Amino acid sequence: MLVFEFKAYGKPPQLAAIDDAIRSAKFVRNSCIRLWMDVKDTGKNDLQKYCAVLAANFPFAIW
Repeated sequence: MLVFEFKAYGKPPQLAAIDDAIRSAKFVRNSCIRLWMDVKDTGKNDLQKYCAVLAANFPFAIW
């Protein structure tokens, strides 16, 4: 896994936006992992399509 570490100095609204982005990315990642584990022969294209479904169903998942 690729990990980036840094010190962020920002205003509270900026830090809240970063937290929301991280939370959204974790939700999409975990949903795709669950689909990959549950559905046999799930490919890259299937995961891409599923991300579009998530974006349509959950407004916070739009990137």
